[in-house]
Amino acid sequence: MTPAALPANPPLFEVPSLGRRDARPGLSGVEPRDFAAWFAERGQPAYRARQVADQHWSGRVERFTDMRTLPEAVRLALDDAFRLQTLAETTVRPTDDGLTDKALHGLDDGRSVESVLMRYPARGPRRARATVCISSQAGCAVGCPFCATGELGFWRDLSAAEIVDQVRFWAARLARDGERVTNVVFMGMGEPLLNTDAVISAATALTDPRRFGLGARHVTISTSGVVPGIERLTELKPQWTLAVSLHAARAALRDVLVPLNRRWSVDRVVAAAAAYTAATGRRVTYEYVMIDGINDTPTDAADTAALLGGHLAHVNLIPMNPVAHTPWRPSGRDRIEAFAAILRGAGLATTVRRNRGIEIGAACGQLAAERAAEPTPDVVARRRDLLTRRTAAALRDRAPVAG
Repeated sequence: MTPAALPANPPLFEVPSLGRRDARPGLSGVEPRDFAAWFAERGQPAYRARQVADQHWSGRVERFTDMRTLPEAVRLALDDAFRLQTLAETTVRPTDDGLTDKALHGLDDGRSVESVLMRYPARGPRRARATVCISSQAGCAVGCPFCATGELGFWRDLSAAEIVDQVRFWAARLARDGERVTNVVFMGMGEPLLNTDAVISAATALTDPRRFGLGARHVTISTSGVVPGIERLTELKPQWTLAVSLHAARAALRDVLVPLNRRWSVDRVVAAAAAYTAATGRRVTYEYVMIDGINDTPTDAADTAALLGGHLAHVNLIPMNPVAHTPWRPSGRDRIEAFAAILRGAGLATTVRRNRGIEIGAACGQLAAERAAEPTPDVVARRRDLLTRRTAAALRDRAPVAG
């Protein structure tokens, strides 16, 4: 049976029932012109919108009732029309001696999403950084089998405000220590370019100097290969960094590891990424999760070098985070370094990344999965068997490598 004939990776967890949504839009996702129009329609002076926006984006207030510079009637009207915060109760787990914190954010309908704060102390000429990894969907429909979010299945898209408010949450915590968010990566739960409108709106808000004010080159949008989404970004010509989740250069293996490859082949994805580079001048980052004995051989490295050769690209090699229900384990350090040496020898800029926060379940979806009912042993066994068979079929055409 060929990989294409086998069924897609099924989710392991039942989709939780949807609670009632709050109809009020989150202020973080409202365009400044629309917010100004709201005040104008009510006969309020134009500066009112700026007053509210300044307090909202500074994080100084948590409720409209705290905005004492506004008349009480305006505060009440704002509270009826908008939400200052779209995230409900948040649980935070710290690790790495305080360098990594992971948050599980509750949403208004009972769904949960995750975000991660990663601090990088100053080193030599390099300044200290605080990178926030955010989610764009609750759950994920792509179903990559090495990803805990993929085990959850798809719940729903996030609004632009729900995406931005993850960053605002961490910005407020950092401000207590006199620190600030320096980088944002859309690499949490979900496939960003399957929620393109909200992601573009959120990235725009984060880089708008009138709103969050982060530099455009400090925002990275990741995708597992949604070609129409990449093409949409290319038309906009932003200075955001595009990151592509590659994980395999050969189509048969990538069909298993990134099921979206069956819809948009890896060759089409790389071509679309090259067009993004041509339009923006920005180097594309390729993320490659290293799985022991699956995609980490010298042959895989040579295939990757051939695929990306001649492109303005940077490859990040990432040991697979442990995921409870897969038959796989992360590649060893020696195998990763050997893989990196082949890529560098081919002229590709390559970085070996260290996983952060493994002991707190920092991989995407792991905290959310803890709140779901554990799948039954027979469901887990069937999934592991399916992955084993699909992987074996995909590896048959890989040339043997001596040693």
